[in-house]
Amino acid sequence: MSLATHECLTKEEQMTDSSNDAIERRNSFRLDMEKELVDMTWSDVNGQERVKKIACLDFSRGGLKLDCDEKVEVATAVTVIFKSANANSQKLAGKVLRCTEQDNGWFNIALILD
Repeated sequence: MSLATHECLTKEEQMTDSSNDAIERRNSFRLDMEKELVDMTWSDVNGQERVKKIACLDFSRGGLKLDCDEKVEVATAVTVIFKSANANSQKLAGKVLRCTEQDNGWFNIALILD
């Protein structure tokens, strides 16, 4: 098979591949966080450390989905702290994978964990 033929998948093959990926993602460990508030820290484009309490919408083995009132640049390193007021708080480090503005002006932020 030539390289050109190999690179061009039929629509049916593409749909099967993407469907399998979606099934694998959905079968992995996932928690509905019911908008639990978490603290997120990051450095903005000016190098200023930012700390914000935001809603965690979804938590999976690979990352988090957050709801924030401001944009955070893709590839920004962040730390998320669950139950920060608690001595047993959990810190997770990650990077912004996607930041999508919603109709209400807020942003869905997808984080991939380190």
